[in-house]
Amino acid sequence: MEDREIVALYLQRNERAIGETAAKYGSYCFSIAHNILGNREDAEEAVNDAYLGLWSSIPPHRPVVLSTFLGKITRRTAIKRWQRNTTQKRGGGETALALEELSNCVPARDSVEAAMETAELSRLLNRFVRALPQTERNVFVCRYWYLDPISSIAQRYGFSQSKVKSMLSRTRKKLRTYLQKEEIDL
Repeated sequence: MEDREIVALYLQRNERAIGETAAKYGSYCFSIAHNILGNREDAEEAVNDAYLGLWSSIPPHRPVVLSTFLGKITRRTAIKRWQRNTTQKRGGGETALALEELSNCVPARDSVEAAMETAELSRLLNRFVRALPQTERNVFVCRYWYLDPISSIAQRYGFSQSKVKSMLSRTRKKLRTYLQKEEIDL
């Protein structure tokens, strides 16, 4: 079924929309959630929560690219679940590692003033990522948006793990320099 037809089902509040979404995007959503959570049961629950989030979001939203819209909801849902899980048990994993890697590039959000800069930071990050060469952009997005493990990225692009680590390190340095040049306090 085409995305526009699935969105139409949501707009009609037809429960078949969830089944069609799961059939078309279930493995995509599971992959996102599992990369973040590292646990099959939690990932399945996060995906189900994402379907509920999608149901609640359409309407009023009418996504143009359903996969991107659903991927964003799934990612947000999985990160919230990961945060809840890690407050209960302080564990490691890919999510913590990826977020720690970026912590030296992206400023902390501790004050109201800093929170107001979020939109500007988002705009700058988007511009930075769009300006990267395609392979570098893909690797960066796989690691820091989808939270893919280094080994998975290396396998996908036919690189060694050390090359992926090197590429990500150089890109983080470029990001840090770019944000400093844009006068973002780090």
